[in-house]
Amino acid sequence: MNFIIHEIRKKNEKVFKNFYEKHYIELLIRANGYLFDKDTSKDMVQEVFIYVWENASSLNIKSSLIGYMHTMVKNRCLNYLKSIKVTENLEILEFNINLMSDQSDSVFEKEKQGVYRDVLEVVDALPEKMRQIVKLKFINNYKYSEIAEELNISTNTVKTQLKRAKIKMTELLSLIFLLIQVSS
Repeated sequence: MNFIIHEIRKKNEKVFKNFYEKHYIELLIRANGYLFDKDTSKDMVQEVFIYVWENASSLNIKSSLIGYMHTMVKNRCLNYLKSIKVTENLEILEFNINLMSDQSDSVFEKEKQGVYRDVLEVVDALPEKMRQIVKLKFINNYKYSEIAEELNISTNTVKTQLKRAKIKMTELLSLIFLLIQVSS
């Protein structure tokens, strides 16, 4: 049995604290690769550590504890995205390039880039006018009135198109994330 999990089961706080300090950042990077929201990512990672501490005696870990925790973080992030229907949190659609380049770990970077590509593919699959509106709003950070003026349409049309895009994107992204989860 893994020494660390054995010690955590015995409620050895020193071993747990050392494990936490050693792996917190890498798990945070993993969570942020899915959520693109540092605060929510921190919450997810904290929840995983708390869960491991509180349930150590009943955990059935077949590989390493850190591998198990990486899987837990990934699953919690995907479940969180499903629970908010992905696009409820419009920050995910702001395509914040800074978040994409914050971390240099190549494995997690590839995952982030994969999610980013998936979102862009979903945007590209939208009808032309809707796609233009979504890109102006979330890539160019236009206001509703600016989009309306740019495309010579009403502000209400902009709002309606964004609501419809949200529904379409939620459906498509949910399917993509479900496929990712099933294939992992």
